[in-house]
Amino acid sequence: MANSQQQTFYKPSAITQITGGLKEGKTVIIIGRISSNANTSNISLKDGTHPAASTALCISCENDQQRIVYKTFRNDSWDSDQPTSESPLLQDQLFTIKILVTTQAYKISANGKDLMVYDHRIPFTQMNTISVEGMELDFIGHLNLVVTSYKKELMDGPKHGKVIVIYGIVNSDCKRMEINLRHRYGIAFHYLCRFEEDAVVRNTWRDGAWGVEEKSQDIPFKNGEFFEIKITCNVEQYGVSVNGQQVHTYKHRFTNLDDIDVVEVCGGLELFSLEAKDP
Repeated sequence: MANSQQQTFYKPSAITQITGGLKEGKTVIIIGRISSNANTSNISLKDGTHPAASTALCISCENDQQRIVYKTFRNDSWDSDQPTSESPLLQDQLFTIKILVTTQAYKISANGKDLMVYDHRIPFTQMNTISVEGMELDFIGHLNLVVTSYKKELMDGPKHGKVIVIYGIVNSDCKRMEINLRHRYGIAFHYLCRFEEDAVVRNTWRDGAWGVEEKSQDIPFKNGEFFEIKITCNVEQYGVSVNGQQVHTYKHRFTNLDDIDVVEVCGGLELFSLEAKDP
């Protein structure tokens, strides 16, 4: 991400401090599942963790009534609720909530669909804590810029045991999305999703030309939904997993793995995080 210093990602936790507090233009991202035994689940933006802390925004999912209520806690009491007609969040199903901070309001969306514009009742600059209840978390982060493409340097190539992990959301109108493992002279592994064809292509670019495509149907992504991609590498092939399920393999055509020095992600997506984890 060209402005990686503006991206902050956290190990999922019920209480999370927002580094530097909320600022205009910042987007808070929360990914997880409603707990199966939770009657109510809450996401709150607060000014601390003490019992009397103010809450600028509480997104309260009333799971038994399948609705969401929005409210604020200040001066030791809750303001009047703003409910929606129906909640898109279902128990035990993965969700992605985004909260965009603007000058006038929080703009809230879930799974790519707009939910609410909630006017500020407390200055958002005072908020420094995310509190989550009744949810199983996969991911929490915040960013100042939406990133749609990114190149990251790989140290020592995709050696055995290294895992490339990518978090993001596929745009609702996405036509193509690709991941490339590059070296100085070409592309060792090209992973391309063609959404209009519902097809995934794997290939290698070398000596100035593409090789023979490996192509399969059934893209393992859904428009508007969060994804986690893991790319692993062993002596024979790459493995690609999406949301915990292995979906594709690709045998090496370019075998000088130490020469692979860049991973690139681009296309119709919002990219949250790209990491290369050593074994």
